[in-house]
Amino acid sequence: MKILEFPTYLATRRNHALEHATIHMLARKYADKNLAGHSNPTGFFLFGDMSTEDIRTAVNEAMSRLRAGESDLAIHPGCGTNLATSMVLPMTFASVPFQGTRSNRRLLLLPVALMFAVLGYVLSKPLGPWLQRNVTTEADLGNLQVQEIIPIRNGVHRIITK
Repeated sequence: MKILEFPTYLATRRNHALEHATIHMLARKYADKNLAGHSNPTGFFLFGDMSTEDIRTAVNEAMSRLRAGESDLAIHPGCGTNLATSMVLPMTFASVPFQGTRSNRRLLLLPVALMFAVLGYVLSKPLGPWLQRNVTTEADLGNLQVQEIIPIRNGVHRIITK
């Protein structure tokens, strides 16, 4: 069994896809609001000033559209995967010129490190969505069902799935 298919990880990936698709649906009505989410194996949280009924409608539409094959809804430009990739890759690339270099020569390598960082940043732009599509989300929801949508407090909802 591949690690991406372990039940806990697969559930998280499916919830992550549904979270993204739901945010895509909500963004049409709440374009002026900051929306965010966080997924885990038992569902996801949505952050933003939205009504529970609007969330219910968005979740149902998101599930229908994902099940109809609209897998691109599982990818979101504001995903933390993109943010992490845009930070880690440039930092990693920038460190390459300094490997094995004496400390008194490091200052001379700053321009090279900067060029490597820029290259890492450019490469991170297609890599983030690729990672979402292939690692951090799963657009095939399988038998995922929404059990409950709970308003936790103003601006926070918990969507429980099974």
